[in-house]
Amino acid sequence: MRAALRALLTIWLLIAGAGLARAETIVFTDVHVVPMDRERVIPRTTVIVTDGKIASIGIMAKLPAGTPVVDGKGAWLVPGLADMHNHVTTRDDLVLLLANGVTTMLNMGEATNAFAGRTRIAVNKGEVPGPQIFTAFVVDGDPQYGHFVVRTPDEARAIVRLAKTNGYSFMKVYTNLSAEAFAALAEEAKAQGIGVVGHNVAAVGLAKQLAAGQAMVAHVEEFFTGFFPAPPAGDQQAPPDDARIADAVALVKAYGTFVTSDLFTYRTIAAQFGKPEVVKAYLAAPEARYLAPGDRIDWARSGYQKKAVDLSRRVAFEGRFAKAMADSGVPLMTGGDAPTIPGLVPGFALHHEIDAMLAAGLTPFQALSAATRTPGEFIAKTVPGAAKFGVIAPGYRADLLLVADDPLAKPATLRSPRGVMAGGRWYDAATLNAMLADVAERRAGR
Repeated sequence: MRAALRALLTIWLLIAGAGLARAETIVFTDVHVVPMDRERVIPRTTVIVTDGKIASIGIMAKLPAGTPVVDGKGAWLVPGLADMHNHVTTRDDLVLLLANGVTTMLNMGEATNAFAGRTRIAVNKGEVPGPQIFTAFVVDGDPQYGHFVVRTPDEARAIVRLAKTNGYSFMKVYTNLSAEAFAALAEEAKAQGIGVVGHNVAAVGLAKQLAAGQAMVAHVEEFFTGFFPAPPAGDQQAPPDDARIADAVALVKAYGTFVTSDLFTYRTIAAQFGKPEVVKAYLAAPEARYLAPGDRIDWARSGYQKKAVDLSRRVAFEGRFAKAMADSGVPLMTGGDAPTIPGLVPGFALHHEIDAMLAAGLTPFQALSAATRTPGEFIAKTVPGAAKFGVIAPGYRADLLLVADDPLAKPATLRSPRGVMAGGRWYDAATLNAMLADVAERRAGR
């Protein structure tokens, strides 16, 4: 009953326009703009949004009576955040992303047909609340990890064409793909204008994958198996020599490859190896109340807690590696990898990732760039015809996040948005909180 009442309240808010507006033009006044084109702030200005795009900054045109106005009252307006590595497939999880300021997402594999098709299209048209959705179709060379299997060059070429037909923007390659299948997939993807992203393919290696056009490496830890020398036989979890970091950075820069950091993902996995009590703590955390029941079950059954592995030195190495990449101009992107890994809740995980970047020594501008501008550059480079986003500038998608403080000085402010604009709609804090409460109650079965 309470969930039903909550749903009715949310619907009333939508209909009444209290906190959620969709109009041809919306004006933001008295806002400090953090445009993210470079490290700067445009103080106390006006931003006009028309038809879901930034129309102007600092120019207060004469507008028709009744034009919706959001009075920023001196708050900061920043580009919406991007989660470039998740496995979200439900509308409730889209709400979690949106309420955390995420306005763009990349599903990195195993999306349901309904999500990859119907839901993606509806959200991207602004008909359903959620971030702009891009999807990757994942393929492997054997069924060990449960992914779609291709074994021959002909099968690889065919699956690229089929993925494109079904609206996927990327092909995600996985560990056990054969060298011949990878080569055919990369060649066909280039011909079809669809990007290649993903893991190290053991039979190929990252150096050859990047040379063949792979546009993004999905985790920093892929370099452990795909580029750095194997650890000594007696110490399988030994980190690489820091002296090799420069070689890895040079490789990535040579091909202009993007890297999704996933620092928090790896740290979270490392923390739970052989420790069921850690997974229980994850399930008891406040944000876990938003988990789907199926995800709660999967977390509790996770295999990580069944074997003890000490990854602490590799976790520390990843931080140093990510810092070196950021300082060298490697295009890093944020990703939450939620909800398939215990401890990673959609939306909340992205903020943990930003925190992990800061803990690794990245500056707030570097971390915020990885969550805004750089994902926009990645999509512009890899998805023909995609609308521009990630920067507050005329002509860019109006994906916006209004926060209380300057995120370049206080990045934690990103966790508590005063409002989010996505898909041409403005959601104020009250509406976002009502939507979150609705998800929590529904998933608690109340």
